[in-house]
Amino acid sequence: MFPLSFPLRIIASRGTPRGWVADPFCGRGTSNFAARLLGWPTIGVDSSPVAVAIAAAKLATTTAGRVVAAARSILAANLDSCAIPQGAFWTWAYHPTTLSSVCQLREALLRDCSSDTRLVLRAIMLGALHGPRTKHAPSHLSNQSPRTFAPKPAYAVRFWRKHGLRPAKVDVLEVIRVRAERFLRAVPDHVEGIIRHGDSRVGGSFMDVPIGLVVTSPPYYGMRTYVPDQWLRAWFLGGPSEVQYRGSETDVRHASPGDFISDLRLVWQRLAERATSDARMVVRFGGINDRKADHVQMLKESLADSGWRLRTVVPAGDADSGRRQALQFFRNRGKPKAEFDFHAVVA
Repeated sequence: MFPLSFPLRIIASRGTPRGWVADPFCGRGTSNFAARLLGWPTIGVDSSPVAVAIAAAKLATTTAGRVVAAARSILAANLDSCAIPQGAFWTWAYHPTTLSSVCQLREALLRDCSSDTRLVLRAIMLGALHGPRTKHAPSHLSNQSPRTFAPKPAYAVRFWRKHGLRPAKVDVLEVIRVRAERFLRAVPDHVEGIIRHGDSRVGGSFMDVPIGLVVTSPPYYGMRTYVPDQWLRAWFLGGPSEVQYRGSETDVRHASPGDFISDLRLVWQRLAERATSDARMVVRFGGINDRKADHVQMLKESLADSGWRLRTVVPAGDADSGRRQALQFFRNRGKPKAEFDFHAVVA
């Protein structure tokens, strides 16, 4: 994840739109949103349904009033058949009334999330599912929790019990209203945009769009905590009501440096197949402390025979420079490895 200023700078440097902006590891859609702000059509692909749901909302066009009206209509239906998860975690994580509303919204959005309004409502719910409690009006629906990753049930229940933290009854509709008004305060002009849940290594992932610019940041080698860290948001999107630790078959492999390099090369090749003759690609890449592999060399090797020619490698600071989300939750992890921007042209 990189700050919005990074893709804005790269895209702006290309001037007027020439093809589509693509991000094969789109995450929460930062590159895609930057493309929208600058008037470029854009396509993003990611193997995580949570990431795709958030990215899709950044290309949607609606109003806060429509989002609140949609939520109000769903909650007014009062679905008797709504499935509510059971167990100590759910009892301590949410007030019963709040959890009932969350489950109603979940089931309705699983049945139909085709409109821009519902795409935004879904993303707002994902953002509000868990986070810290405040002294003022609540902005999250859960008991005290981290905002960027979901609490693990056993640890969370012990923590809440130890500190006597009972879940508060939260007005779900009011949280949605406040978030919708903030998120939709200034909606950029519409652009053609596609966000896909899929595997960027596979042919056809980027459809038939002409790719003029790629701005991306692959998962760093060895970083495989996204699935368990996002289990609660994945549940809201139809996943199981307990933590999942196994990744998807659509994820880039991390079993060895060779596997990782080979999979990245496949992604670059798929992009090159759809690239225009003057296409450019900028890849931000770094490493994590518990892997000793040379991340700069790995990225360089992945570009060999990929359809792209590396031109320059520019230092980009480290992960702390962009104030990565969840930084506040880590302690004694040592200095992050340096990140670099790899600039390439289509071969």
